[in-house]
Amino acid sequence: MTRPRTWLTTALLRLVAGIAIAVPATLLLGASPAAAHPMPHSVVQLDVYKDSVTAQLALPVGDFATASGIDLTTVKSTALPARSTAIRTYLAAHIHPATLKGEAWQVTIGALSLSRTEQTSTGPYRELVAKAVLTPPAGADVRHFTFDYDVIVHQVVTHITLVTVRQDWAAGRVTGDGATQVGTIRLDVRHMKVPPLTVDLGKGSAWRGFVAMLQLGANHILTGTDHLLFLLILLLPAPLLTAGGRWNGGLAGPRTALTRIARITLAFTVGHSVALAASALTRLQIPGRPVEAFIAASILVGAVHAIRPLFPGREALVAGVFGLGHGMAFSFVLAEMHLSTAQLASSLLAFNLGIELVQLLLVCLALPSLLVLARLRIQPTLRVTGALITATAAIGWLADRLGLPNPVARAADSAGSHTTGMLTVLAVAAVAAVTAFGWTLIVRQRERGLRELETATEPAI
Repeated sequence: MTRPRTWLTTALLRLVAGIAIAVPATLLLGASPAAAHPMPHSVVQLDVYKDSVTAQLALPVGDFATASGIDLTTVKSTALPARSTAIRTYLAAHIHPATLKGEAWQVTIGALSLSRTEQTSTGPYRELVAKAVLTPPAGADVRHFTFDYDVIVHQVVTHITLVTVRQDWAAGRVTGDGATQVGTIRLDVRHMKVPPLTVDLGKGSAWRGFVAMLQLGANHILTGTDHLLFLLILLLPAPLLTAGGRWNGGLAGPRTALTRIARITLAFTVGHSVALAASALTRLQIPGRPVEAFIAASILVGAVHAIRPLFPGREALVAGVFGLGHGMAFSFVLAEMHLSTAQLASSLLAFNLGIELVQLLLVCLALPSLLVLARLRIQPTLRVTGALITATAAIGWLADRLGLPNPVARAADSAGSHTTGMLTVLAVAAVAAVTAFGWTLIVRQRERGLRELETATEPAI
């Protein structure tokens, strides 16, 4: 009687096992996308430098608690330091980068923070953000390495980690906007292991970094509404002469006006170039808020000067002094990249060149309009209106940068996102000004020719 029982028992067990596998499979395959409940995944963003790689880990606290046993679901940010040692120990045990030859990299877990975020189809959730510095052995290649990483994935078999590159100077990625995915880390269900990810960032070059910084400098001045307004508001009264403390002394000659505009532009360029180079190369740590407030104040002074002359004849000197503050603001962009000395020197040249090329383009586009505008009867009205609009924006910026957010500052900042429209308006105005000036010359030449003809045909008395 033993064999029938054994056979029957085996058959029943197989039947139960088949049902246990078939029912969940049927439910999963037949479920609609709306019925699924996808869980948030982890994201590792890499910033690639010359001698190291910085990784920013974004980890859902729910899955992190399951994998590590460290529950952060109800922990406030102020209480996070009490768990920092346990968190760093866990992370260090599950992050093992190495060279392609198997030489281990050094891993240092840095700042920790908690935040709320949202991924597509998952809804809002809490995440732990951790920074890790990955340092290879001396002379090792930072662009090709093995990333042995199984944070959360070693316990939560459905979890996925996306690995992306956010900043890579040698590959021309310098803005930090967006990211390029280099791989995915997940459990290999066939072998029940988490295979290491081979990171291949390709071959970087100094030229690609140079070109990217050139473009960044050009975009920075185009989207930097405050920098553009300061330069243009100083140039606005350049073709005018003063009398009695007002802009009513008539027009400067074309050569004088062009000389003033060139001196103001050159002084502003020298000022911000010197400050940019000094603050970037010395890696000077400058508080951002006072510098930004100084820039807003400089724009306000320029706007008042356009209404009533404050420093007539000394515009170039003022542009150079205020340019120092604008250059310090530009240096904040370079400071955030943590470049090597050689990369910083190349980036400084390219970034500054990009700024100057766009600045020269804008001055060339504005120049015809400035010269023609100065000769119109409506010039005082247009000049004062432009100065008042600029002053309003400057006051809004100044209040915002002193800790008082306001809609004026937000509206002024948003103007930087409409650079195409601004360039189009300047170009159309420049063409119209040149056309009007050319037509005036033609009319005057005709009138002169007619007068000469009348004089030549007039009978002698």
